Amino acid sequence: MRKILTICYTQTGQLSKIKDSICQPLEDSKQISMETIVIKPKVAFPFPWPFLKFFRIFPETVVMEPVELNPIAPQYDEYDLIILTYQVWFLSPSIPVASFLQSPQAQALFNNTPVVTVIGCRGMWLMAQEKVKSLLTGLNAKLVDNVVLSDDCGAFFSFLATPLWMLTGNKKPLSWVPPAGVGEQDIIDAKRFGEAIRQRLEFNPEPVQESMLAGLGAVKINEKLIASERVASHSFNIWSKILRKLGPQHSKRRAIGLSVYVTFLILLILTVVPISALLKKLISPLTRKKIVAQKKYYAEPSGE
Repeated sequence: MRKILTICYTQTGQLSKIKDSICQPLEDSKQISMETIVIKPKVAFPFPWPFLKFFRIFPETVVMEPVELNPIAPQYDEYDLIILTYQVWFLSPSIPVASFLQSPQAQALFNNTPVVTVIGCRGMWLMAQEKVKSLLTGLNAKLVDNVVLSDDCGAFFSFLATPLWMLTGNKKPLSWVPPAGVGEQDIIDAKRFGEAIRQRLEFNPEPVQESMLAGLGAVKINEKLIASERVASHSFNIWSKILRKLGPQHSKRRAIGLSVYVTFLILLILTVVPISALLKKLISPLTRKKIVAQKKYYAEPSGE
């Protein structure tokens, strides 16, 4: 019997739907034992988010400062595969997932274990995955695949649609804005990843060492966002340090600093991101080889 552990944290329920779709073929297998663990912080994060409260956690999210979690009780000490699902907050893994990956329990569970990461996000996930890869390396885990399902409304509208969903709890609060979130058909189609994993585990008794999802379109790299993510990540690192020095989350000084930061962030989204994308397009003939190499790197290990 092959044992799979799925680890999940979701606020909207979307990531649970993605997980369920991928895991359905595995649940149906008589040769696979499936187990799901839901990460729960001792102090729950709200949904929908109050505007200021969401930005107050920005610095701690960027530096991946752990919070206290409720204890979990996995059925087994070792697993043949771990499926780790996560959301992206401020170009970083969500605080609950980052906290779990830094826990002693994760150190024991992930040690020498193959891992498939599953991301449900607005569209910018490259820097978050780099952080997760670093955490997995520290746990002596082996990343064998990555699946990314991103919002259906496109990069432009998602800048508005996703924050509105986050702040109102409504995927389509305005008639002229497309609904936020991953498309239902994309979620249904994600079942193909579970089927590929099922076939690998059922017909090959050897430990998983390589990608099981190559050629299935597990990820899609938007080359226009690579430079934007790098610029934004660098900016986030700087601002997180500034805001942490101003004071703790609920201090007045941090609130003042946050008002400046939010203004800066809006200007960044309206100016630097589109300008960066335009410049990237203009010089693309000169940087084609570099872009191809970048896309190949970020698409690993599953590939586009």
